[in-house]
Amino acid sequence: MIDVIIKNARIPQGDESVLTNILVKDEKITGFLDDISMIQAKEVIDANGNLTLPGCIDSHTHLMYQGFPHRENFLSGTAAAATGGVTTIIDMPCCSVPSVRSVEQLETKLSICGPQAVVDYAMWGGVTGEDVREGWMHNVKEQADYGVVAFKVYMTPSVPTYPRVTDPEMFECFKAVAKTGLPIGIHAENFAMCDFYVNRFREEGRLDGPAWAEARMELAEKVAIELGISFAEASGARLHIVHMSTGIGAKLVKEAKIKGIDVTSESCPHYLTLNYQESMSKYGPLAKIAPPLRTKKDNEEHWKGINDGSIDFIATDHAPYEIESEKYKDGMNIWTSFPGIPGVETMVPVIVSEGYNKGRISLSKLVDILSTNAAKHYGLYPKKGALNIGSDADFTILDLEKEWTIDHKTMVSMCGYTPLEGMKLKGKVYKTVVRGNLVYQDEQEGILNKLENYDVVFNNPEELTSEQYKVSYRKQHPEVVVDHIKNIKGIMVKPGFGKFTKRVQIMKLDKKITY
Repeated sequence: MIDVIIKNARIPQGDESVLTNILVKDEKITGFLDDISMIQAKEVIDANGNLTLPGCIDSHTHLMYQGFPHRENFLSGTAAAATGGVTTIIDMPCCSVPSVRSVEQLETKLSICGPQAVVDYAMWGGVTGEDVREGWMHNVKEQADYGVVAFKVYMTPSVPTYPRVTDPEMFECFKAVAKTGLPIGIHAENFAMCDFYVNRFREEGRLDGPAWAEARMELAEKVAIELGISFAEASGARLHIVHMSTGIGAKLVKEAKIKGIDVTSESCPHYLTLNYQESMSKYGPLAKIAPPLRTKKDNEEHWKGINDGSIDFIATDHAPYEIESEKYKDGMNIWTSFPGIPGVETMVPVIVSEGYNKGRISLSKLVDILSTNAAKHYGLYPKKGALNIGSDADFTILDLEKEWTIDHKTMVSMCGYTPLEGMKLKGKVYKTVVRGNLVYQDEQEGILNKLENYDVVFNNPEELTSEQYKVSYRKQHPEVVVDHIKNIKGIMVKPGFGKFTKRVQIMKLDKKITY
């Protein structure tokens, strides 16, 4: 007997699609059949003829529960992922107390956050300038051996527990990570440039939203990417430009690939659809991110970069903050509010609506940039990111015709804001399936309103909490968190269902450049 049949699934075959039925046994894909009349199954999930992609992956999230319980927790964050059709997230090492820069710290994070997750999750490893200075670089190999998928370094400050790197420290990190064969992802903004112009604009008295983007100018990202490419060439490291924001960045990556340098890049939905002049004028701190939003020209150059191979896949940099204490607190302005926005819930619908449904990208490209390429790049393929026999039975089922509008009041993410507010989309997630289990279903009540053991799910140790949490709104009003979770609809599995997914291999993407 088969465990599960995903019936009436329209699966991609290149740029075409075919209607089939997917058989699932022991949480893996075991076959595809046109006729299932003679097949018995314990459960049937009806895709209803909708497009069924290999489970989508958000390879760049910051779920900050550990140390920052007032921000996005792993339950609300992974529930947002499921609602948005994401079956696997890959979480960053920086935004926790302590940050993740050793196996011991990684295991602490897994023990705290794992009981909350409703989709699967992999982890980035961490390395900082402090690790170089203190002689802790042995932690790089140990984290790689444990199963992290890549390493992150910051050229600009992140949080106090994750120091930025100087140029020579970054080069030392490149050399250490190169020995593991894993990618090293850099936040590509030149620190001195950003720091100088942010301080100058502040001294000049500018408080308008666009000032943030103009201070952290295109040139700051350009020179940072150029330095990263030079370091990759010299060290042999696999450079990855995370959340790349500029059109010139895509061109630099393309040129480096043509030269044979090992470099990849990701864009985010907001860098494809929003521009700083409009969004930061309208939303101010609620549209503040780093790198900042750019121009309409950059939007179009990123769509071009996706199609010509300079941009390898889409991620979100999902990093929402608490409005009351970190975005709009009395006395805060565009310089002092925290930079971060949500994204995991809207990534797939935005790319489907603005990319595939509007003819900007093909079906095969949609699959590549939302699923397959990230799985390959981070060594999760073919366990994740594939519709192969033996792959995990992860599926993102899409209603391509459903029209809807992004509204922060109905979002699952804990933060209650988005610079995508009011965006009208065509294409919505119908069902999300993880390892053959129905995790999310649109327009269903779900089970989170019935939970009782919140004290078990929310278990951040008091000694690991941050100073920001101590002065947060939600520390004083913990009922807000529970009420939010109870109002999340459509989640069909209990917290803790999601599994930690270790890297299964080291794999590189083909350098496919279109001229």
